[in-house]
Amino acid sequence: MSFSDIFKKSFLEGYSTIELGTKAILVALCSSLVLGIYIFFCYRILTRRTFYSKNFNISLVCMSLITTAIILTIQSSVVVSLGMVGALSIVRFRTAIKEPMDLVFLYWAISIGIICGAGMTEIAVILSAVVTVAVFILSRIPLGRAPMILVINAANDKETNKAIRGIVKKYSRFTTEKSRNISGGQLNLVMEVAVRDDAGLTGELSSVKNIHSVSLLSHDGEVTF
Repeated sequence: MSFSDIFKKSFLEGYSTIELGTKAILVALCSSLVLGIYIFFCYRILTRRTFYSKNFNISLVCMSLITTAIILTIQSSVVVSLGMVGALSIVRFRTAIKEPMDLVFLYWAISIGIICGAGMTEIAVILSAVVTVAVFILSRIPLGRAPMILVINAANDKETNKAIRGIVKKYSRFTTEKSRNISGGQLNLVMEVAVRDDAGLTGELSSVKNIHSVSLLSHDGEVTF
């Protein structure tokens, strides 16, 4: 027997395989399915996105089940687990996760699959309860109001610029000029403002003689305190 054969034999004997019965497999998959459905409803209730993706939500449940099946398969044989690592290494996910909370739910679903596949359903249940409470409480904590984008089209003269600065300062806690474009004697001004009174700001700016249009837009940027 060569050294290579001795090494392979000792390596394989160092990892005891686990014989999984049909009952154990069904229990693990059912536990993962129940918790995956729980994640499905949590995502639907807690997400605040304007465009809710049902397909992404369904994929969370499927991700839990698939991960559980992979963990169960890895436990059955070290040879299969090494082969599966090689097979999964060629998978490339091209879809970008733009919303941070989507990444949290995705990782939550994968973790549930791993834990249930390892036969530790109690930990998965406790994890789901703690994550739900944490997300619910943190999402309800009041924060500062997000700034808004003010777009002004007006004549480019000294009096108009002075009037704009005075009115914006009157109704805003802070202002940041983002861009100033001048073309043909016309001014296009874009500012980030923390507004105290939306209607008052737009109304007073619109009443200025040389201001042609005023737009106040909200956005999903960082909150400014």
